[in-house]
Amino acid sequence: MNDTTIAAGGYGRLLATYLGPQRGRVILLAGLILLTITLQLANPQIIRYFLDSLQQGSQLGSLLGAAGLFMAVTIVQQMVLLTATYVGEIVGWTATNALRVDLARHCLGLDLSFHKAHTPGELIERVDGDVNELANFFSSMILTLVGNGLLLIGVMMLLWRESWQIGLSITLIALVSVLIVNALRKRIVPRWEALRAADATLFGYLEERLNGTEDIQTSGAGGYMLRGLDRLLGRRWRAAQRALRLDAWIIPTPIWVFALAYAAAHLVGGRLFLEGSLTIGTVYVIFYYIGLVEGPLWQTIEVVDQLQRASAALNRIVALRQVQPTLHDGDGVTLPPGPLAVIFDKVSFQYEDAAPLSAPLAKSPQPEAAEDVEDEDKAQEVVIHELSFHLQPGTILGLLGRTGSGKSTVSKLLFRFYDPTAGSIRLGRPEAMIDLRQARRGDLQGHIGMVTQDVQLFHASVRDNLTLFDAEIPDARILAVLEEVGLSIWLHSLPDGLDSQLSGTDSNLSAGEAQLLAFARVFLADPGLVILDEASSRLDPATEQRIEAALNRLLSGGEGARTCIIIAHRLATVQRADTILILEDGRVLEYGNREELAANPDSRFAHLLQTGLEEVFA
Repeated sequence: MNDTTIAAGGYGRLLATYLGPQRGRVILLAGLILLTITLQLANPQIIRYFLDSLQQGSQLGSLLGAAGLFMAVTIVQQMVLLTATYVGEIVGWTATNALRVDLARHCLGLDLSFHKAHTPGELIERVDGDVNELANFFSSMILTLVGNGLLLIGVMMLLWRESWQIGLSITLIALVSVLIVNALRKRIVPRWEALRAADATLFGYLEERLNGTEDIQTSGAGGYMLRGLDRLLGRRWRAAQRALRLDAWIIPTPIWVFALAYAAAHLVGGRLFLEGSLTIGTVYVIFYYIGLVEGPLWQTIEVVDQLQRASAALNRIVALRQVQPTLHDGDGVTLPPGPLAVIFDKVSFQYEDAAPLSAPLAKSPQPEAAEDVEDEDKAQEVVIHELSFHLQPGTILGLLGRTGSGKSTVSKLLFRFYDPTAGSIRLGRPEAMIDLRQARRGDLQGHIGMVTQDVQLFHASVRDNLTLFDAEIPDARILAVLEEVGLSIWLHSLPDGLDSQLSGTDSNLSAGEAQLLAFARVFLADPGLVILDEASSRLDPATEQRIEAALNRLLSGGEGARTCIIIAHRLATVQRADTILILEDGRVLEYGNREELAANPDSRFAHLLQTGLEEVFA
């Protein structure tokens, strides 16, 4: 199926899906369009009556009445047109906002592998930029194309009514112009689509590089990144040239169409007038009707130009919606409250490439070919090999290993961002363990909490950043948790307390305070399994001491116990662990009770204690 076919079939589905809920407004808009066309076609008839009456020597009162009626119809026509434009804009923006929501929801439901392959910048260009191209399609495009199309039909019918010779001449000219424009349109849609893809790649590149401004500046890579930007801008310019070069053939279409139309009207109409077949009023009406469609035809040509871009945007939207998640929810399970047992049973895992798209979604630009090879090798590499361990409820596992050994992959599997390639992962109570493949990802919310070294803040209030937009958590509980993690003084320093606004990269928060906010989120969620992924690596000793008491409470024994997996490089971090698991190249290098391993001089863990985890795993 080619791109043009996708667009042609997609317009009907878009209209049915997003204009259906606005049926009343659409009917009102259609009525206003028809009324506008009727008034436009009726006004020239008033002028013809005026001219013919003047030629026949009619009374002044009759002429003044015709003039007054003409002015009244013109004013009403403009008011109706203004109302139609207003309603059309409401219809358009309501439809496109609903489409944005659906696309954003679709992207959030796609696998993590898809989001690893495509940058936020290019997805924003899909969800917002491509949809913006469709905004006019839902509003002004409908108003212009449908209205001008009906107006043209009405003018043609009236021209045939006045003189079949003139009607035939203008109809032939119109048909030839439509065929030419349609042929050019089919060729230009792929070019506009290539330009939209170049835009997405450019925005993705900018988003990535702007996020890494500090690293670029400190490494002196500014020139290298600017050269990459120059290459992408050159690619976009060439794509724009190809689209605009063909577009230049469509834009002047009205010039030669109306030159031919006026020439035919002069030749045929003039001859009929001299023969006495037409009155002066009729000749005026003929030229008026031809001139009446000149402005709308220019508008239509402009809208056709926009329609090419909308077609390209629609192709890309359809391609995005065709991407489906490969990770499917199970039938659903109910996990018990409190600490959870964890079983990894001969689990193996390897990353797979993101799903391909029928209309390619631009990949993030990779300046070096070596990076492409590295990513491809990673996609095919087995990250975890037959990993097995059993974690009892309320116990703590210290997970150690070099960078790339598979530690963080364990946490991604527990959150079911991925499913194991082989083996199984089970959660629950020892007497009733549940395979994660049976769970929906929503079933895990509130049962598994995670703190990483990178804390994501949102442009929202302190309350929303802590509760992750859960309005059911009372302020009293939030304040108690902030007191527990040592952030009450920081909260009191804010001008609006919990209502104070934070940004995604809030400069008023130190790295330690941001980390403490992440710990507070876990306290509020009260999960049965907590994963600390290098969570204290960014904390200075003083800040780390502030959370020790809170962590002791969070991971304490008894009824309030939490099962915990600590992924760490630092020796002090795993001193609270009951069990130690050391990974190397995705395989179990050592697994056992922490105290027993520490007492065994031949164990790998004892060797790490002697040499220092920071030195060995750095």
